[in-house]
Amino acid sequence: MNHDQAATVRPLTLAWVSRHLEPGERIVRAVALHGGITAEMRRLTIGTRDGGTRDLVLRTYVDPFYVEHAEGALNAEADALTLLTGTGVPAPALVAVDPTAAQCESPSLLMTHLAGRTVLDDQGVETRVRLLARQLVAIHALRPVERPRKYVTLTTADTVVVPERADAAVWAAAIDVIRKPPPPCEGRFLHRDFQPGNVLFDVPPSNPEAARITGVVDWAPSWGPADLDVAHCSVNLALLHGPAWGMRFAEVYEEAGGVLAATAGERLYWRVRDAMAASEEVRTGVLRCRPRTASHPACSDSRSRDESGTSGELVSKCGWWGGGSRMSLFSRA
Repeated sequence: MNHDQAATVRPLTLAWVSRHLEPGERIVRAVALHGGITAEMRRLTIGTRDGGTRDLVLRTYVDPFYVEHAEGALNAEADALTLLTGTGVPAPALVAVDPTAAQCESPSLLMTHLAGRTVLDDQGVETRVRLLARQLVAIHALRPVERPRKYVTLTTADTVVVPERADAAVWAAAIDVIRKPPPPCEGRFLHRDFQPGNVLFDVPPSNPEAARITGVVDWAPSWGPADLDVAHCSVNLALLHGPAWGMRFAEVYEEAGGVLAATAGERLYWRVRDAMAASEEVRTGVLRCRPRTASHPACSDSRSRDESGTSGELVSKCGWWGGGSRMSLFSRA
């Protein structure tokens, strides 16, 4: 075993992982995966009895703030991965979970590794947007016997943080939108963080138009309006590729068979709510985006993220929310 790299995984956690391997298997390498905010992610290479290897991914909560919420988050993710088995949705398979750190040093989840990488650059965006829309329609079509928890939106009109030098009138109008009660909706199975950074692609270098989705990761499932997932992905696409692509995603979602809120005002409510949620993260310096010229080759459940000066800048300005106005703060509502 490569002890220099495996040392990043604590002894109790290594022992826990080993107990969930097949007979004759062993951990031969551990590599940190960069880009996660709430948890540490590592790819574990497992030596098999026949002399080959396979990869697993280990999620570990170590930050005290996130450890406090780890039990619920890990149980929800574990339930989602179990539910998704055999559905055709390309998600990791659950191997084991220790949500309360009963056996590990910290709350942990072990899952299979998925091939592919995140693709955040502009080339081939039209193809990827269509793939994203079709994948999200498939997710929303799931009807589990046991529904996940009802969706939660924590941002309110009183908690929104208006950035310095922002257009006060635009922000006031946006805040008024989410001051209203949520529109009535038909519930759907939601990912709750569906966006390009949590979707893995296989993109042939010689033919970007032949891209395909190989995985959807970082599940935080809930039951609620399809508009929540669509708004979240729209907002992220607007940030990555410009406002037109944010607006286009909702159209492509409907073209793929998805059903959104009945009126433009109801759709606007969910879109603005998602954008407004990021204002609180901006205040704490959590939300970051990459420069428009960079492409990140991986995400939490894929190979490690490129670190060659592409960590991004703090999002702190207005820029998009649709309907001819401007706002660009992007995160989960």
